[in-house]
Amino acid sequence: MASLKDFNGKWALVTGASAGIGVALARELARSGAKLILTARRKDRLEALAAELAAHGTEVRIVPVDLTQPEAPQAIYEATVGAGLAVEILINNAGLGQFGEFASNGLEQELSQIRVNCEAVVHLSRLFVPPMVERRRGWVMVVASTASFQPVPYLSTYAATKAFDRFFALGLAEEVASFGVQVTALCPGPTESEFFVVARTHRFPGEAKMRRSSQSAEEVARRGLEALASGKRTIIPYFGGRATAMMVRFLPVGLITYYVAKMARPK
Repeated sequence: MASLKDFNGKWALVTGASAGIGVALARELARSGAKLILTARRKDRLEALAAELAAHGTEVRIVPVDLTQPEAPQAIYEATVGAGLAVEILINNAGLGQFGEFASNGLEQELSQIRVNCEAVVHLSRLFVPPMVERRRGWVMVVASTASFQPVPYLSTYAATKAFDRFFALGLAEEVASFGVQVTALCPGPTESEFFVVARTHRFPGEAKMRRSSQSAEEVARRGLEALASGKRTIIPYFGGRATAMMVRFLPVGLITYYVAKMARPK
């Protein structure tokens, strides 16, 4: 029976490993006996996490890169596979958002969401999945969101990128299943992380309530990795998200976006 023990002794690459869900995923993988490659922009945070995990006996390497840069995925590949490491677990976790009116939001952050949430996910998967297919074994996680199930006004670009992530993961899962490679889309809702700060959600009317109802990153990571190990293709790690995802299947998109916009309109 598949379990997290299947990750024991295997190299796992975790993007966005400097905060939030990325840190929690790295710690959970370490507890499962995986060897870790951690990547993110902030080298100091990667070094601190690497030292923490290494102190408990985990073999860790860090690759500081900025995934908004198009050459970053290739740099990660060369620092890992190019150095003789067989990456058998790819965790596409890095992501960012921006809350606000699209017409006045900063253009660079809008485009960065596409580069990190979509382009980097495809690029990294294209680099690391073929060797998994050749070995006829591997695991890929794509961190999407409950925002992937419907349009979200004032998080328009973010929700669209997460819908891309979820459908990319589902399509890829079917393509590589016969080669023993498992792909899971992890779709968390509000989670204790730096997302709120990066996305500038302080102008969101329901931010305080959303923060209070946030799931812990540790719980999201554990449930996500359990789903990945068991071959589940989509995991929504909390009840409210599952209920919402089910409900929106039966409601007109126009009605959903109208009420979301009414609730989310910036202060």
